[in-house]
Amino acid sequence: MVKLSVIVPFYNVQQYAPDTLKSLRANAREDFEFILVDDCSRDETPDILARAERELPGAVYVRHEKNGGLATARNTGIDTARGEYLTFLDGDDWLAPGYYPKLVAAIEELGCDFVRTDHVQCTGRARAIHRVPHGRRGVVMNPRDAILPADRSTSVDYAYAWGGAYHRRLVDRGLLHFTDGLRTAEDRPWIWKLHREAESFAAVSLMGVYYRRGVASSLTQIGDVRQLDFIRAFDQVVAETAGDRDADKLLPKAVRTYCAIISHHLGSIERFEPPVARKLKSMSAVALRRMPQDVLDDALDSMDIERASRLRRLRRRPAPAGVAA
Repeated sequence: MVKLSVIVPFYNVQQYAPDTLKSLRANAREDFEFILVDDCSRDETPDILARAERELPGAVYVRHEKNGGLATARNTGIDTARGEYLTFLDGDDWLAPGYYPKLVAAIEELGCDFVRTDHVQCTGRARAIHRVPHGRRGVVMNPRDAILPADRSTSVDYAYAWGGAYHRRLVDRGLLHFTDGLRTAEDRPWIWKLHREAESFAAVSLMGVYYRRGVASSLTQIGDVRQLDFIRAFDQVVAETAGDRDADKLLPKAVRTYCAIISHHLGSIERFEPPVARKLKSMSAVALRRMPQDVLDDALDSMDIERASRLRRLRRRPAPAGVAA
């Protein structure tokens, strides 16, 4: 029986893949498997992964013939995985030696559906510790109880799939797959679904993932139209939360977060190509009008003046014919 399946999508990361694979080797165990999903890379990444399939213990190499994005690549890994537990890693990040055995020990000891872990963010030579925004550590809780309050950062805002481990029963219940084809913000509907529908979780004081920020090829650094998938992602969060039995309690959090993300993108709109910037404004205006308006009013009233004013102006913006999110 495979104890842990590690799903690692790669796309055009020839510069970083060797470090990622080296760190996987430092975490290898005879009952671990490493599912290396190449999402139709066009550089030397496939050759690097083909060698890793031969040399890395537990490696399983899968190649997409068409690029599908991170969410689709992760789903391929989930469908291939055989482990009792699953976790994720991105192809340009790396791990501390011996981290995965500790991660498995933590979730086995707690016996919950999933655990969330801290990580180290790496931007150039700078290092910063980022912790799960959940104060109680090592205590099994109902994930729904960690969604609120609406005006503070909570576990649903810590939307890193690689920041934890997940029991296979979540796969069996249809809770671990991502929305196919999302190019960005794919973790957002996913983490909200986990917190609404899984039965148990815990945050643990364990750190071993090194998250590389500022990579030139990363989609978060590229101001093209794929970035606008955050609208489709948050539309899904709001729609699914609106259908929840506790929608009256949870919707304010979903809407407020959506507004904060729109404001964030508008605040750095200069990084987008001009046609994409115009589309960002139009699609965001439509998205604001699509939200539950009473909930949106309350969310805007609770935000700082700068962000609220920016969003109110956008909300009043006329919608060009044919523009839809």
